[in-house]
Amino acid sequence: MRITNKIMQNNALYNINNNKILQDKINTQMTTRKKIIKPSDDPVIAIRALRLRSNLDQVSQYSERNIPDAEHWLELTESAVSTTVDLVRDMIEQFQKGSKSSYKTSDREILLQSLKQLRDEVYDTGDADYAGRTIFTGYRTDTKLSFAADTEQTYRITEQLTNVDTDTITYLDYGDVGIMNETNYNDPTMTTQQEVETYQVNRIRLSYDQLDPANPPTIQQTIAYDDDGNPMYATLGNVQTISADDPTTDPYRVVADPEYAGYDANAVVFVPETGELLLGESVYNAIKGLQVNTEIVISYDKTQWKEGDLRPEHYFACESNGLRYNPQYLTRQGRSEKQVIAYDVGFNQDLQVNTTADEVYKHGIGREVDEMIRMLEQLEEIDLAVSKIDALEGNANLDADEVATALATAEKAQTYMRDLLQKRFERGITTMQKYFDEVNAAYTQIGNRSLRLELVGNRLDNQMSSFETLVSKNEDADLEELAVRLSSSKLTYDAALAATGKLLQTTLMNYI
Repeated sequence: MRITNKIMQNNALYNINNNKILQDKINTQMTTRKKIIKPSDDPVIAIRALRLRSNLDQVSQYSERNIPDAEHWLELTESAVSTTVDLVRDMIEQFQKGSKSSYKTSDREILLQSLKQLRDEVYDTGDADYAGRTIFTGYRTDTKLSFAADTEQTYRITEQLTNVDTDTITYLDYGDVGIMNETNYNDPTMTTQQEVETYQVNRIRLSYDQLDPANPPTIQQTIAYDDDGNPMYATLGNVQTISADDPTTDPYRVVADPEYAGYDANAVVFVPETGELLLGESVYNAIKGLQVNTEIVISYDKTQWKEGDLRPEHYFACESNGLRYNPQYLTRQGRSEKQVIAYDVGFNQDLQVNTTADEVYKHGIGREVDEMIRMLEQLEEIDLAVSKIDALEGNANLDADEVATALATAEKAQTYMRDLLQKRFERGITTMQKYFDEVNAAYTQIGNRSLRLELVGNRLDNQMSSFETLVSKNEDADLEELAVRLSSSKLTYDAALAATGKLLQTTLMNYI
């Protein structure tokens, strides 16, 4: 094959151009510090880069966004629950002070005012929010835990209790002693000393007081579930409504005093003002005789809500204004269902960040204080009656025996009520200690979640560092190697130019 000067020229230009392309490629790699500019430069590196960068983006999402959000949520929850722990501890201290026999009525009144303030602060703490989302209300993050103002709205509430949620209280029947004064102390229809008596009353205390009296509650036992998991009920007793202010019938004596005219061992008495279901002896024994943790379902209505009352949709299956809240709670599968808010914090790994209100903000905290306040109000009534009758002693115009009899009646009621109030403070210590343990357990759970989140975050930081190293090794160019290659290609280019210049100077015409 004959090689002409033209062929040699074209080959030389082609090779020189390739050398320039190589220099440009190396120079671009040095400038961008990347091995490839487009996928076609090295498909293997390109595919590996896509996979590594995808993994790095996921880890970055977890580490830089999800985990900080989860940390903030947990920090706010931990702060609120920590405050609640301190508040409940303070409430226990107040109950301990009130249990001392040396405390006077005025002293206990100051204590109860402190307890009321602490109670209100507990529920206010439950309204804590994160970026406008209430943190203790499950999925309803746009709704406060408690009512922000006095509200009139009818709820049909269904509480799911067990047969261990009954309790026994001591009730003092002091009749008319609370209204005894200078003019009626000797009225023959007034309560006598023998009629001032205490009774043991079995009851179920509902989560709310001031309930609607027009529609009595239903109290049922869950006996089975159908194929769809819906409960089947059996009615426990016929509920009758008796107001605590009824002048003709004492609701507590109906179930507690066999000598009372209206006594009924099979009665279930609903007291709407106090939110109590008083149980006759037969009904109480039937409930206590059920298997442990047998579900007792009680449905009732409440319309009048005070500022600070806990909203029932955060705790119970209920209905209001045609809306049904938490109906799944009534089914077998949904009885223990929690409204869990979880963050994805790793590959196929999530973490619960929320604590629900029923774990921390119990109705019983407020109910305990409210009952103490009611008892104190009763004691103040009796104290006032004692002071009025005591002022009559020594009055020569009055029958001394009548005054002494009336005073003995009032003082008996006073002694009983003081003793009951002291014992109630003692009982309150135990009750609040139970709530303290529950709140502390929730606080511990939050701490465990925070610790787990910290461990996940540390692991993700290590993963991110590893992925960044792998991405760098896969994509980043070695500058020292590129500098050597660029220098080598430049020398090659200069040599090629010199050789080509000498070669193309000689042609076939030089020999003719």
